[in-house]
Amino acid sequence: MLVIGEVHTGLLQDSGEISESTCRRVLGLMAGETVRVSRRPILHALSPERLTGVDCALPTASRSRIRGVGTVVSRCAVTGGRVAQGSSYARVVRSEADRRLPWSHYLARPGVVEVLGKAKAADLAEGFTGDPAPGCLDLGAVSGRFLDLVQASPLLDRRAPFKIPRTTLRWVAETGEPSIRFTLHTEQERTLRLTHPGPFTSAVVDLCEDLATHDWLLTSLLVIVERARIGATPEAQGVARLAPAIDHLLHLWMPAARVEEWLTPFWDSLERRPGFTRQWHSLVDRVRDQIAMNTLALLSATAEAGRR
Repeated sequence: MLVIGEVHTGLLQDSGEISESTCRRVLGLMAGETVRVSRRPILHALSPERLTGVDCALPTASRSRIRGVGTVVSRCAVTGGRVAQGSSYARVVRSEADRRLPWSHYLARPGVVEVLGKAKAADLAEGFTGDPAPGCLDLGAVSGRFLDLVQASPLLDRRAPFKIPRTTLRWVAETGEPSIRFTLHTEQERTLRLTHPGPFTSAVVDLCEDLATHDWLLTSLLVIVERARIGATPEAQGVARLAPAIDHLLHLWMPAARVEEWLTPFWDSLERRPGFTRQWHSLVDRVRDQIAMNTLALLSATAEAGRR
């Protein structure tokens, strides 16, 4: 089994948290299809899936010219009325015919890209999570275009309370002994290699999207804290710069809340190293300490003024 995917995550382009009904309308991109919504433990809305036909070279570490034909599954999600994601994935399999077939064959196998010719799964996995050559299958373009479509909804006022770049997570899932490897490449780019013994299900996609959500939350909080320049600016000014985190981010941290139980050990592994929640709590404590210090300073100043 080899499944490849890419998730783009960003701040929903609206001034505030949107309601469940608005989530349904924003994600209702196809007539007659249902937007799936869960309310516990946090509002999560998932769009209907879309198929994109592809016929192109596949990325390989060896730079071998490998052709893939089939369809990519894409979907978009909104979490907590604030975080938007565009996600695409496909199972990569060997073509039994080893030649190009009519599109009706590929449409009957949604989310499957067939490899024409000989290719090794390891070569494809390394190529996809490495530095794909130009002209190869670009799941990021598909995910980004789908997310752009949602962000352009006329139901959004496009007055986001702060500016934070999107993050991208390219992931590969393979069959084998359980393991997970999460790698930061740049401020916005990450990769994930996941190996598990069971068959592929959409629960694996849920895990990758959940990880992408919390990685974006952690990255965004880091950026906001850095912009506050704590200790280098007046306390009131620093607290004002931290306000977006308090208003829009801190309540969204719920790792693995929507991940199936058999996949939670992978999240547990990431909690040990690199330690997502440990770093999150450290930053949250720092934000709250600044709020508390500023509040004490204001109370002290008020009391001093009252004694005069």
